[in-house]
Amino acid sequence: MPEQKRTASGVLGGFLGFIGLSVAAGILVTAAVTPALAVTGMTANSTIGVFNELPDYLKVGQSMEKTNIYATASDGSTPLLASFYDQNREEVTSDQVSQFAKDAAVAAEDPRFFEHGGVDMIGTARAIFKTYVVGGTTQGGSTITQQYVKNVLIQQCEVESPSTEELNACADEATKASGADGAARKLKEMRLAIGVEKDYSKDDILLGYLNIANFGARTYGIQAAAKYYFNVNAIDLNVEQAATLVAMVNNPNNLRIDKPANEINGEADGYSKTKIRRDYVLNDMLEHGKITAEQHAAAIAAPITPAITQPSTGCQTAGNSAYFCDYVTWIVKQDAAFGETPEERAAALRRGGLQIYTTLDLDIQAASQASIDASIPHTMARTNIGAAATTVQPGTGRVLAMAQNKTFSNDAALTATSNEYTSVNYNTDKAYGGSSGFQMGSTFKAFILLDWLKEGHSLNESVNGERRTFTKWKDSCVGNYTEPYNPKNYDGSSSGSITPIDATRRSVNTAFVAMAQKLDMCSIFKGAEAMGVKRADGKPLERFPGTLLGANEVSPLSVATGMAGIAASGLTCTPIAIDKVFGPDGAEIPAPKSTCTQAVAPEVANAATFAMETVFKAGGTAARAAVPGAPLMGKTGTADEARHSWVTGGTSEAITSLWIGNVSGTSNMYNVRVNKGQSGFSAKFGVFAGILKASIAKYGGEAFPNPSDSLIKSKRVAVPEVAGQSVEAASTILEKSGFAVQVGSPVDSSVGAGLVASTDPAAGTDAATGSTITLHPSTGVAPLAVPNVVQADPDAAKKTLEGVGYEVAAECEANPDAPPGKGVVSKQNPAADSTLAAGQTVTITVTRQNCD
Repeated sequence: MPEQKRTASGVLGGFLGFIGLSVAAGILVTAAVTPALAVTGMTANSTIGVFNELPDYLKVGQSMEKTNIYATASDGSTPLLASFYDQNREEVTSDQVSQFAKDAAVAAEDPRFFEHGGVDMIGTARAIFKTYVVGGTTQGGSTITQQYVKNVLIQQCEVESPSTEELNACADEATKASGADGAARKLKEMRLAIGVEKDYSKDDILLGYLNIANFGARTYGIQAAAKYYFNVNAIDLNVEQAATLVAMVNNPNNLRIDKPANEINGEADGYSKTKIRRDYVLNDMLEHGKITAEQHAAAIAAPITPAITQPSTGCQTAGNSAYFCDYVTWIVKQDAAFGETPEERAAALRRGGLQIYTTLDLDIQAASQASIDASIPHTMARTNIGAAATTVQPGTGRVLAMAQNKTFSNDAALTATSNEYTSVNYNTDKAYGGSSGFQMGSTFKAFILLDWLKEGHSLNESVNGERRTFTKWKDSCVGNYTEPYNPKNYDGSSSGSITPIDATRRSVNTAFVAMAQKLDMCSIFKGAEAMGVKRADGKPLERFPGTLLGANEVSPLSVATGMAGIAASGLTCTPIAIDKVFGPDGAEIPAPKSTCTQAVAPEVANAATFAMETVFKAGGTAARAAVPGAPLMGKTGTADEARHSWVTGGTSEAITSLWIGNVSGTSNMYNVRVNKGQSGFSAKFGVFAGILKASIAKYGGEAFPNPSDSLIKSKRVAVPEVAGQSVEAASTILEKSGFAVQVGSPVDSSVGAGLVASTDPAAGTDAATGSTITLHPSTGVAPLAVPNVVQADPDAAKKTLEGVGYEVAAECEANPDAPPGKGVVSKQNPAADSTLAAGQTVTITVTRQNCD
């Protein structure tokens, strides 16, 4: 309630009221507090001094108000998603309240409200006489100001009590009506009421009373009551509606009109108890000139006809945006922007009167939900099927949509009966109401590719994609280690030599593991974490060979965040779901902000994006999900045994991560048949395309930046000389130069047995980095020089060669001009003086007149 100093006449009235009450206090205490005086020994003459020493300042804090969460529609409007409250209250200003409601409150509760200074001496004297002299039922004598004071004190109990027991004790102290304690409480209330009247105008006090009063159960304040009971705003209350609500204040829970089935005070008896009290209010309004006789007669004749309108309460009222709504509530409960402690943050959500405007785009949200619903059922007989899609904005971290194939519910009884319902948000991490995550599969290859490029490799180097067992792993965090890993490609192929860009397009497992083996495992995973990829259970990413192909369990939000960072030239932004927050006074409160970090150099991210654009092109693993209208980039992923399937990607303006898989269980998505008879694996393409169409239609998409030539072109370097080295040492030298290595067959050489005799390609030859160099170890046997047998007699030539240790093969070549007889050796292979190991074959060509 805004502080407003009273007029001179108001201050005088308050002063006179104070003097009058000081006298009355003696009467009150003498009449009603005799038992307490007897105990304490205090005389009646001292009571005026006691009264004057009571505190007269009441801190009127912010009343509990519901928190509202809003989305953004295409026309710029902000529809309400959900409200949260312990007390359903919506404070309004005086000009937003019907005059009938103000007049009804004054006429029925405090007719001399505008005349007294906080305490009505006439009403108080009557109440004292009735309660303490005549005896009988306690007679109410509280003014509107006193009732307001009591409600403020109760509200303070609600806000400040850490436990239910302390709340009940505090509220009991603030409302005690009988005995010495009740009289003492009344004195304090009167003193505080006078203090309130010193600081606030009558209009402000009346408004404060109407805003704080309880109207049954969790409905507080005239605006919430008008909406709940009659589906109108407080300004639009007519005479009988206003009188009905004011009547209910007298005994909120007994006179509430939202229990039509009640035998007494229900629809059948016309809410008889409430009508009696309502008509009493109407009679007072007539008596005090607030309404005419005609208005009175019409209102008395009118039946009580409630139009109960349930307020939004909790995310289940947010429809298909419920899971996004739930994510926002977890942000409020987790982020220090809303309070230093968990208790403060929980109170801010349910009592703080916050107006939270979110990043949710209802158009993208609706398209995402419709696309999922068209293909993925909510529940299946033999598979607990799940699907979730999160869309984020690159460069800002704003979360635009969160959809999934379940119906949101916090009802444990309901979720136990059917897996169609759940409160678990598959889109996000466990700490924010999500699951423990799902294996991301080959989607992780995007982050191997980033590290590959960061280390200076290019997209067109040659990589050995042959299926084999990998054993050596470099890890600068925990030390290098050996662990066998023999991955296979989804189609069982062995790709052989392949470039990283083609391996990305086709998602070749063996090629990416071969790339990773040339990198530092620690660097790969630290880089992924820097891009925003994290395990959904909050633990660090696990690091072993199988995680290179996506064995870590993650959430779609985490994957979308990482991919959006790549699409934004390496600028990774933490996700945010809240744009603005306003307090109950309308002042803006700082909302949680996204932290944007240049997690990887732009040229590295741009080259990775260039490679991932091929994923949506012909022959790419996401080609079936591509739609026209904007350049696309991204990556697909399939976990072991196809238990989970992913598509992540989009445009420069919106990145979506879609997961379809097992919430629990191990069904193979190739074998699970969902809507339209398609497999769970194939369904992802149509679902993703539906979301993509909506995001392109609304946000479009720019061309991604061109990559650096140095990261695209294949690099060529000279093959190092490694002859005479051990195979292990030679392999290390070649690998450091960027080559892959394989060991070929041994050859005769003067080099020691087992050492490298030669390479193919030979030392000094320019070869593409990433290509394979074959090492030929030495047999340790020096090669022999082949004798010259050209022009020799064939038999003599054979004897000479065999004498050296060679096998001999002879070929005939006819020539009529040759000398007669056995002929002569005209050629030999290898040529004379060539080196050839013993046991090898020398072929001689014999020329003679005919070869018959």
